[in-house]
Amino acid sequence: MFTLEKIHEAFAKVKSGADFPKFVQDLKGIGVTHYDNFVSDGRTTYYGENDFTLYGASKYPEMQVNDSSSSDRLKHAISIHQQGQTDYPTFCKQAADAGVEKWTTHMIEMTVTYLDKKGHKLTVEPIPKP
Repeated sequence: MFTLEKIHEAFAKVKSGADFPKFVQDLKGIGVTHYDNFVSDGRTTYYGENDFTLYGASKYPEMQVNDSSSSDRLKHAISIHQQGQTDYPTFCKQAADAGVEKWTTHMIEMTVTYLDKKGHKLTVEPIPKP
């Protein structure tokens, strides 16, 4: 099964949103089926086969997630991040401002689903091939 160390090694290669598809492939390669990333503090729950679960620690100080969500603001933040115009901390702040509580990345479906505090889907993005 995968370890947090292996996940951190894969994440260390990510410099911008443009690197995300390769990151997803790296995680898929070590056995991650999907993960939930919580925007408020960057903690992540990773899932694998046979109900295997790992919990990652917070990655940054807690930030406030907007109670009012905006799929338009989120889509803009995603777009510029995918183009490599923002780093990961900036993207997380923009997602929080857009009301994203968490996103779920599915390695099998090759999608990222962004959810607000009420559990509503703000958008579902396909993950391009690297």
